[in-house]
Amino acid sequence: MGRVAAWMSLVLTVGVASDAAGQTSAAIEAQVLASEFDLAGAAALLTSAGQRGDRFAQLAGVYLRGLVDAHEASRQGGSPDSLMPVRQAIAWLEIVANGRPGSAEIARLMLQAAAAAAQSERDEMRLYLDTAIRMETLQRAAGLAGAPIIAAAETAAELWLQVHRYDEARRAYDDASERVGSSLRILAGRARAARGLNDQTAACAGFRALLDAWAQRPAMPVEIVEAREYVVDSCAPQGR
Repeated sequence: MGRVAAWMSLVLTVGVASDAAGQTSAAIEAQVLASEFDLAGAAALLTSAGQRGDRFAQLAGVYLRGLVDAHEASRQGGSPDSLMPVRQAIAWLEIVANGRPGSAEIARLMLQAAAAAAQSERDEMRLYLDTAIRMETLQRAAGLAGAPIIAAAETAAELWLQVHRYDEARRAYDDASERVGSSLRILAGRARAARGLNDQTAACAGFRALLDAWAQRPAMPVEIVEAREYVVDSCAPQGR
């Protein structure tokens, strides 16, 4: 309940967040963090900026925190208690969206999909994903914002990976790449999907591409550790 009270307070003091096509400095920094696999850090940064009156950060922070909470809930079997923070975020986003298409509504649909994924409800997840991606496509075609920080198509691919539908995940990552371009997250996801399909050649190529793109960054997130271990353990040295 503490998080709900905090969010309701933000709505009262800042006002209901409208869709924001422009990116604040906090949003840009959060986008970098999210792109480098630190979704929790991006959510925390945005939440802090939202408390200072940044409306876009307020919306994006609730959304990213909801994705983090949904992923954690999946590790706990999607129990009602574990999903409570996600349900609270969905309720807040529903107030913000107020029945209108746009960033808040896409975010709400994506969190509904993430909650379904946490419970392995794949058919329900698909319905929410299809609706969100369709809406995001129309928004972008009109020059308007889609899902905050991370495109719906990219998160959709991650959810298919989470529920072990590797064929679906691979296709979704290809679609996301066409829609928004390649990214570290997409490179990692493609490689993981290939590994799940026992496509060692594609997995090795994918993890190597990820490591090349990561280059000399000092951080060592799980995705990079995983890629290095896979290349060492399962891929023949290049040049042989």
